[in-house]
Amino acid sequence: MQALFGQLLIGLINGAFYAMLSLGLAIIFGLLNIINFTHGAQYMMGAFCAWFLLQYAHVGDWHPGYWSSLVIAPVVVGAIGIVIERTMLKRLYTLDHLYGLLLTFGLALVIQGVFRNSFGSSGMPYEIPSLLAGGVNLGFMYLPIYRAWVIVASLVICIATWFVIERTKLGSYLRAATENPTLVQAFGINVPLMITLTFGFGVGLAALAGVMAAPIYQVNPLMGADLIIVVFAVVVIGGMGSIMGAILTGFGLGVIEGLTKYFYAEASTTVIFVIMVIVLMIKPAGLFGREH
Repeated sequence: MQALFGQLLIGLINGAFYAMLSLGLAIIFGLLNIINFTHGAQYMMGAFCAWFLLQYAHVGDWHPGYWSSLVIAPVVVGAIGIVIERTMLKRLYTLDHLYGLLLTFGLALVIQGVFRNSFGSSGMPYEIPSLLAGGVNLGFMYLPIYRAWVIVASLVICIATWFVIERTKLGSYLRAATENPTLVQAFGINVPLMITLTFGFGVGLAALAGVMAAPIYQVNPLMGADLIIVVFAVVVIGGMGSIMGAILTGFGLGVIEGLTKYFYAEASTTVIFVIMVIVLMIKPAGLFGREH
């Protein structure tokens, strides 16, 4: 039973990162119509930004340092995403999705190559902040405090993002801008600026996930390369552009992956892709997607 609950915990942690990353992808695709393949590289950049602050700016040496990284890294990486959107992606909005996918895929390879040449591929450790170190003995398993924090924080961030997009006036403006930007602009709303900030927010979510992942996984230039393939499968299963679909599917598939590792470990690396194939055969738009 302890092994089972341990795998469930690992599944929830993976699901937390799947949910946050797929949420950022869903926002960018649903509101901007761009398939952002640099999302994995931006997740890695968030982890490296936290590592830079720890090593060179000494932000991590004082007690609130980790919390500062949670704010600084998404802002920095989100700003880089805004530059990419303004200089490159805005030229592709009227073209086929394939052009955006090829451009962002090429950018991801360039970013990963630059970091790998600069820092190698062995990875660097990032210490768990002292406030979240240790664990709690629940009787049936030992629960590390930091991993519990990652699960809860991810859930809160995902629900808050869904609420802003689906239940607020700002979210209604965003959704309206994707349907009829000319009409929304006629009401005095700066649609290009809204699109740019939305892209930056989606990239910031990836960077935030990277900061939260740094103490669990080593900070590595390739840490987002394999993960982004799984996250794209999560987005497809949930429904491209579906905010709630990304959240529920991310956590759900993380748990399924964890249970598969316990009952049949050999299938754990492919179970998500098997589910994707089955879902696409039954419902091509995804579980929560809308048929066009």
